[in-house]
Amino acid sequence: MLEAVGVALDDDLLAAWRDRIALAREHLGWDVPGVVARVHATGASLAIAAPVDLLYLATEVNEWAWCASVYERDPRRWAGLEQALRAAALADAIDPTSVVPPVLREAAALERFSRLDSREIRPDLRVLLAGAAERGLPYLLDDAELTLGAGQGGETYSLDALPEASAVKWDRLHAIPTAVVTGSNGKTTTVRLLAACALANGWQSAYNCTDGVFIGQEALARGDYSGPAGTRRVLRETRSEAAILETARGGILRRGIAVSAVDTAVVTNVSSDHFGEYGIHDLEGLADVKLSVAAVVRPGGLLVLNADDPLLSRKAPLLAGRFGHCPEFGWFSLNADATLLRQHRTAAGRTCGVRDGHLFLESGGTHSDLGAINAMPLTIDGHAQYNIGNLAGAALAATALGVPASIIAEVFARFGNRPEDNAGRMMRYDLGGIRVLLDYAHNPEGLRGFLEVAMQLRAPGGRLALLLGHAGNRQDADIEQLAQVAAEFRPDLVVVKEIPTHLRGRALGEIPRIIRSALLAAGLPQSAIQMHGGEAEAAECALDWARPGDVLGLLVHGADARATVLDLLKSRRGADA
Repeated sequence: MLEAVGVALDDDLLAAWRDRIALAREHLGWDVPGVVARVHATGASLAIAAPVDLLYLATEVNEWAWCASVYERDPRRWAGLEQALRAAALADAIDPTSVVPPVLREAAALERFSRLDSREIRPDLRVLLAGAAERGLPYLLDDAELTLGAGQGGETYSLDALPEASAVKWDRLHAIPTAVVTGSNGKTTTVRLLAACALANGWQSAYNCTDGVFIGQEALARGDYSGPAGTRRVLRETRSEAAILETARGGILRRGIAVSAVDTAVVTNVSSDHFGEYGIHDLEGLADVKLSVAAVVRPGGLLVLNADDPLLSRKAPLLAGRFGHCPEFGWFSLNADATLLRQHRTAAGRTCGVRDGHLFLESGGTHSDLGAINAMPLTIDGHAQYNIGNLAGAALAATALGVPASIIAEVFARFGNRPEDNAGRMMRYDLGGIRVLLDYAHNPEGLRGFLEVAMQLRAPGGRLALLLGHAGNRQDADIEQLAQVAAEFRPDLVVVKEIPTHLRGRALGEIPRIIRSALLAAGLPQSAIQMHGGEAEAAECALDWARPGDVLGLLVHGADARATVLDLLKSRRGADA
């Protein structure tokens, strides 16, 4: 994919780009379909499909098709374009003598592509992938390795030493139950619920999320692994008997989904976040990114969607036209008898939702009562509505993996009793009558759901304090909106924090200043706002301020800061005892 910016776009220019792509494909003998021009607010995303072993060449083809088209449109403006392309290629090369310089003239460009094709093409790789396809095996491929099968049923080979197809022990290779989870909020919680269900079903389950890569209770890696690197680490873990994969927007846009086939995919919801990155400027575009997971659900698998999200319910029927096929849907809702769910059940579809205070899983005439909502620890006596949705979505995905309803009910009845069940998400502590909630809420909808719970937990006369910060890779308007949501709940104290590990291009102090200004503009008094330089220091400030009956909402995003805050809470709880 190529991002075109700084050029006036029109249909003729895009048509010229497409014509050159078609010419190059015909010359190279590519029969892989797929050419997409997605025009957006700041330019266009120009994407082409190519053989899996020729992706570097595909970027050269794409760049030539675009550059030759803009040069043809305005030769005077782009007079030095070819020289600039050549200079960039030489500057990027490890060995400049190996460079076949870019050219814009058609005949010379096609000859160049033939030379690059002969360098990159991998017939041995193609044979192995064809063998996997014939046997219905999933695969993973990156710059260095190929994995056939997955988990306990997988084998990984270096691309520098691929075996002959006849040497592969195909009968030992197989898939494992696999789920992929995406959405704006609730991804990590849903992943952990599914991993707990898989473990309770007797499977050694591995998963990746924003906190790292895990198998059972063992951390294989720490950090944000909610993308292709985490997916590959999970599926290449040879002890794994089930795989639960968190797949965030950024990973999809930068590197794709990585996995070739899954049993089920979950889209929890779509809300405003990360606008302005990679050509995504609105909810429509963001929803299309999230729904990309539909493409990897295997035949007979289940795509689990939130019926309470109007954008998802509207876009779901369009998926068949987008991908040429569409998996079966599983719909969840806070209302088991919502119109969409009733209609879906009439057509023998799978649904999950709340009826009479219980969570019901229904499929093909089978009704499973998963238990009372108020008795599920994750719902906090039913106050955490968003976690009810996470439970419902996880229930549908767990059944698609093959976990019985009875085991799902057992997990839901205990998951969340221990803070470590869902680390960093609605972790709850009582410090001598001060209710402390530690969470990761990072966008307006997530913050609103968190604060709705916090308000319910205050004692009569109790006050509300909140830690508030944001990552730097957001537009100013997004940061201001987060502050506006916080102000709606009229907190008695907002400790505005810096997140040094999440500056992402911003200067120190820039994000806190934006938040403070937005809080004041929303009517919060200056006396209710304090500024602190780090997350742990901000948490200590809120704890020093609190008294019995108060609720402290500690929104902590850095992994190291969370560990420090947890140590702080432990020490203060010990002092209270």
